[in-house]
Amino acid sequence: MEKLCTACGQSFRPAFVYQVAVTGDGRRNYFCSLECRKSGLGDEAFRARRARRIAILNQKGGTGKTTTAVNLAAGVAERGHNVLLIDTDAQGNVGVSLGVNGEQSLYHVLVEGVDPTDVAVPVRSSLDVITSDATLAAAEIWLARQNPDNRSRIMTKRLNLMQVSRRYDYVFVDCGPSLNLLNQNALSYADEVVIPVTCDYLALVGVKQVLRTIKDIERHLHHAVRISAVLPTFYDGRTRLAREVLETLQSHFKTKCLEPIRLNTRLAEAPSHRKSIFEYAPQSNGAADYNRVVDWVVASSAVKEAPTPTMSAAEAVTTTQPEAPAPRAQAL
Repeated sequence: MEKLCTACGQSFRPAFVYQVAVTGDGRRNYFCSLECRKSGLGDEAFRARRARRIAILNQKGGTGKTTTAVNLAAGVAERGHNVLLIDTDAQGNVGVSLGVNGEQSLYHVLVEGVDPTDVAVPVRSSLDVITSDATLAAAEIWLARQNPDNRSRIMTKRLNLMQVSRRYDYVFVDCGPSLNLLNQNALSYADEVVIPVTCDYLALVGVKQVLRTIKDIERHLHHAVRISAVLPTFYDGRTRLAREVLETLQSHFKTKCLEPIRLNTRLAEAPSHRKSIFEYAPQSNGAADYNRVVDWVVASSAVKEAPTPTMSAAEAVTTTQPEAPAPRAQAL
């Protein structure tokens, strides 16, 4: 499809990544050449670095979203990368899990426009957190009153500051268990999604709802979000149902289905001690499993210039049935 160059007005057919750029206000720009891109965007034309933005999402509660977000952020930070972890759930479980209560929260970033780098609280070496609390309920009401064309992109506008891109290598967003304006904002900001899925029957129902939600975001907000991985959680290999659900997920998502996080009491205990699993029980199965996921995150960033094929929400939803599902899972 031909587009008009934002800088010179010439009609052309985009063929390269550099020919499309989305600005902080969510507007999509097209450039027929490198010269036009530099002319149209100035110093923003070619940023030296851009934080990798990963949302941890599942509309179903109790799937291990916060546990996954906290431990991935902590693990990647331990590898020496600068990480920002953002809590978009009014319950504020990220702050509770790491023992931090910021003077300002995500509410101040979204509603009052406070610089996110001023709100972020250093909690570990290379790890900063933007916490949330009950004030997010007021932020949700405030977002609902904004222009419908822009209210789902306010987080993108607030976080698309050069300070954020220069300071952090990764931004992890812990999403709440619902589809509200805060989650819409999170998906509009993120480049990719990791979906934690419990190994039970309802997970097979809930994961498809998540895929349709992401597809709707792509359709209505014109923002493509990659499904980077599906992460099975609370896996108990002793039960037949857990094994069958895992086989179904692996058959459906192929290489996008990561190895499961095994059911582990230490993972449930760590937040009460205000520690990540690596700090609380580094020799546990939980630490070993999340270390494996952290390795995947870092490795997939290293090959970003030549990535493996990613599955879009549309592809995931329109895939019919797994090629070889487990008999019991198929019956479910």
